[in-house]
Amino acid sequence: MGKTIDFMLFENRDMAAAKRFFTKALSSLHNQNPRVITLDKNPAYPPAIQELKSEKSMPKETTIRQTKYLNNIVEQDHRFIKKITKPMLGFKKLQTAEQTLKGNEAMHMIRKGQVETSSVFTAVEWL
Repeated sequence: MGKTIDFMLFENRDMAAAKRFFTKALSSLHNQNPRVITLDKNPAYPPAIQELKSEKSMPKETTIRQTKYLNNIVEQDHRFIKKITKPMLGFKKLQTAEQTLKGNEAMHMIRKGQVETSSVFTAVEWL
């Protein structure tokens, strides 16, 4: 439906990072168990999801749809971040990236009407 489920920043996009992300996203109170998960073509995701299914942290009925192009809402959600990081040639430190992306994601969630303004500012106020 185009809503941001969750976001996490990792130095590497490996299976351990994917598993931590899915565990965090599935354990959030505002999320429900997914019927379909749409992902990009990163090879780390399918093994992480299979491991979560075998641990019974994710329903076995959940299917994976891997698509790299415009019909992937997740990738479309990243376009604003890519727009600001490309001219900067990326981030030099993980801490700087984390702070910038948290603020950017908070603003996009407000713009999409996903949360009340006060709850977002409380969540990112420690920055």
